[in-house]
Amino acid sequence: MRITYFADVRFPLERANGIQTMETCHAMATRGHVVDLIVRPDTHSPARDPFAYYGLPCEPKLRIERAPVAGPAAARRLGYLAFAMGRALGAARADVVVTRDLGVAALLVGVPRRLRPPVVYESHGYAPEVAAALPDLVATATRPSRRKLRRLEAREARVWRGADGYVTITEALRADLDARHGARACAAVIPDGARIEGTRGPGAAGPSNADAVVAYAGHLYAWKGVDVLLEALARVPRARGLVVGGHVEEPDLGRLKALAVRLGIGDRITFTGMVEPSRVAGLLRQANVLALPNPASAISTRFTSPLKLFEYMAAGRPIVATDLPSIREVLRHEVNALLVAPGDAAAMAGAIERLIADPGLGARLAAAALDAAPEYSWSRRAERLERLLTDVIAARR
Repeated sequence: MRITYFADVRFPLERANGIQTMETCHAMATRGHVVDLIVRPDTHSPARDPFAYYGLPCEPKLRIERAPVAGPAAARRLGYLAFAMGRALGAARADVVVTRDLGVAALLVGVPRRLRPPVVYESHGYAPEVAAALPDLVATATRPSRRKLRRLEAREARVWRGADGYVTITEALRADLDARHGARACAAVIPDGARIEGTRGPGAAGPSNADAVVAYAGHLYAWKGVDVLLEALARVPRARGLVVGGHVEEPDLGRLKALAVRLGIGDRITFTGMVEPSRVAGLLRQANVLALPNPASAISTRFTSPLKLFEYMAAGRPIVATDLPSIREVLRHEVNALLVAPGDAAAMAGAIERLIADPGLGARLAAAALDAAPEYSWSRRAERLERLLTDVIAARR
């Protein structure tokens, strides 16, 4: 199968978007498919090697092509869309196109089917709802106009009707789209994943005589809930915090460092800042407890399939997570994690204290999560995606 994957992002990208895109494409290529990943140029000089940056072996069947775009953001976007259109419709077009970019998908499904390959769109949220919520969740986001929201609504409906295949990352998102637009064929729920192979370890690390370490890995936007985690750690004197991630150029890292100081726990929290994706697994295994503190929000409640969740499961450490519908699709309270009310620092503190006091409980929960982790490997994700793509191609014949 020849797959063209469109990702209008600078590449390699340190955010979850870049990691998920690279891991998915690499896993598909490892299965024998020829994958052309079309991205924007790296902003670093010299440009970084994506395989080295993400810690993946070179795979000849995964070819990374950078669209020749430059200039201000609007020009780069228009340039990428034009390049994607030409790349998708050219003489050497692929058997199928995959993208998680709503604009690219909407553009391609507007072309008559006889002139283009099948298009599969991967949705990570209902765009108008996400756009409306982001200004309250991310410090750098701007509030969208009503015109933009109407435009996003029209694109969502067009892609739902016109895409040959459709992927959602949670059952809740699929149900939301079914309710808005009606059921459709060639649709699949395919959650995100993590590197599982070679990660099996001894299970939960029991607390030592020193302070237990509670770790979080990911971005530090308000909707990620690290504020709540810090407030919880302030209630657990024998715990230290390890916060992996955060851009120095964004306000959230400084905001959380200041919060730690105000809470009187600045000397108990280590902020690593942004690290290469290949280093995250090793840092997680330094912890006694892993925390997923997402509060309830337009994104977290139904749409999110966080990479860190699956990385936590693979790390062999007990997990404390917030009790949200999207999280409950993977984790079960008292079975493979402890789930607490979202936004409740006292409840999170209580769960952390419980795991510190009862290493046996932590070992049992960690082992159950580790046993379930292979279902969320990148290779397993590629298998699921391959089935959908095969069905989509067959339906066009």
